[in-house]
Amino acid sequence: MVRVSCGLGERSCRKEIRHLETAKEFVKMASMLIQNFRTFPAIASRTCQLAAVRSLTTSTHLQVQVQSKSKKTLAKPGVKNIVLVEGVRTPFLLSGTTYTDLMPHDLARNALLGLLNRTSLPKGVVDYIVYGTVIQEVKTSNVAREAALGAGFSDKIPAHTVTMACISSNQAITTAVGLIAAGQCDAVVAGGVEFMSDVPIRHSRKMRKTMLTLNKAKSMGQRLALLSKIRLSHFTPELPAVAEFSTNETMGHSADRLAAAFGVSRREQDEYALRSHQLAKKAQDAGLLTDVMSFSVPGKGTVSKDNGIRPSSIEQLEKLKPAFIKPHGTITAANSSFLTDGASAVLIMSEEKALAMGYKPKAYLRDFVYVSQDPKDQLLLGPTYATPKVLEKSGMTMADIDVFEFHEAFAGQILANMKAMDSDWFAQTYMGRKSKVGMPPMEKFNLWGGSLSLGHPFGATGARLVTTVAHRLQKEGGQYGLVAACAAGGQGHAMLIEAYPH
Repeated sequence: MVRVSCGLGERSCRKEIRHLETAKEFVKMASMLIQNFRTFPAIASRTCQLAAVRSLTTSTHLQVQVQSKSKKTLAKPGVKNIVLVEGVRTPFLLSGTTYTDLMPHDLARNALLGLLNRTSLPKGVVDYIVYGTVIQEVKTSNVAREAALGAGFSDKIPAHTVTMACISSNQAITTAVGLIAAGQCDAVVAGGVEFMSDVPIRHSRKMRKTMLTLNKAKSMGQRLALLSKIRLSHFTPELPAVAEFSTNETMGHSADRLAAAFGVSRREQDEYALRSHQLAKKAQDAGLLTDVMSFSVPGKGTVSKDNGIRPSSIEQLEKLKPAFIKPHGTITAANSSFLTDGASAVLIMSEEKALAMGYKPKAYLRDFVYVSQDPKDQLLLGPTYATPKVLEKSGMTMADIDVFEFHEAFAGQILANMKAMDSDWFAQTYMGRKSKVGMPPMEKFNLWGGSLSLGHPFGATGARLVTTVAHRLQKEGGQYGLVAACAAGGQGHAMLIEAYPH
């Protein structure tokens, strides 16, 4: 259910989110969307603002803008204040590069050690550890536990692993918030890890079945009979794919269809991707990515920077061919997030505990929501559905937000969400809302780069987003930040973060 809001807190009746049932209706939606974007002057004017992404690639500056704030706090009577004390991560690296000989728990362990070193945290203070991951290494299925033991945490500290696609570490963080809010814990370490350099590859199902049966055979005759049934096709491996189980469609195909439905051009996507890389490079060179901790990789030396940041030119991006829908698709390798290895970790505490230990928290973790839509035609629209819901929960509007950090799965996905958020027609037709929530201003949006440029280790990105919001609020003098992300399965997440007062 989605609460309907207009202005500052007006509510009307709730309505079930209308889902698209067939491809025919999806095509109808696409044509109606494009027609409405052409027809409505208000939407057309905001679409022009999206076209200004190109100028932002060269005009956005990473300047400290200390603002005078007089906004209310989001603290609630009788509700425990929960704070982000610190957040760190390993450098995010292209899969198949420096981390290739490691295992997932190696990356997670390094993130935990980095957090301990950064905070000088006594290990015994931690009450619980929770990590997110997506493609699990079968030998370390509870990677939170293995990483914690490897980092030297007591074996008396419980640890568990969660999975929720690209919002797995978001789920880890909100799980930590829940444990503290419930009074079960005072200090929780959360984070996430993904290791795409060595994903599990299985035998075919027929081969697995034969091997398991062979293991139970009691005589040589039975074994030979089973072996005689093996065919060459049985040796074809099953490779993991970034695809929806329910629809059998890859996320890239979904992103291509979404971009087409909202009339997002190839040029717009390439310009947005270029912006992401240019802003990430500026942030990296300016030393703003302070959450990155150096990692001494055995036999490979020390890694201290993300290696996927590659500013290019619009001309070079235009030369790339479509990666999914050929030859007319608009999603390419350059305007998509790349397969990434990396891990993140954050220390979350009750405010009382943090202050008692002498810590200066970075931010308050406030309201959050999870949403879920049709995984076929609304797979990547999580931010559009989650953003108005979390704002209403706190009685806020888009104008109150100083810092926006959205997960960039694809440039087309980001721009489609922008157009959906800025469309009264979409809000009324598909969300059961009276009016649009509005588009995030680009001058506040992902100013230190995003997943397109920094990388996207599925299970680790959420913690990076939360930490980045806290750091940007400190640097820019803002009070409120908003994190939003889409995820496989048609799910999404949004969270409000409030700067800790100086």
